Amino acid sequence: MTEKITLNFKPQGVCIRNIEFDLEDDVVSNLAFEGGCDGNLKALEKLLDKKSAAEIITMFKGQTCGKKPTSCMDQLVIALEQARKEKE
Repeated sequence: MTEKITLNFKPQGVCIRNIEFDLEDDVVSNLAFEGGCDGNLKALEKLLDKKSAAEIITMFKGQTCGKKPTSCMDQLVIALEQARKEKE
């Protein structure tokens, strides 16, 4: 039986206030962002649903936003890496 983990993550240095998702068998579901650019983030929630954490990490690790050293997607990567470690 696989273990599903639900993670609530408080991002740093970006507009969003919270990221929540489920991770099971390295697949992301129920992704939700609180705050930030509502329309863009709702689209990303739909696009990333049922994608593997590995694929999302590869796509967005190190992504920046303007002059910030991080971005909402980079913070998602950090949250996914944290969730993967928790499952180990």
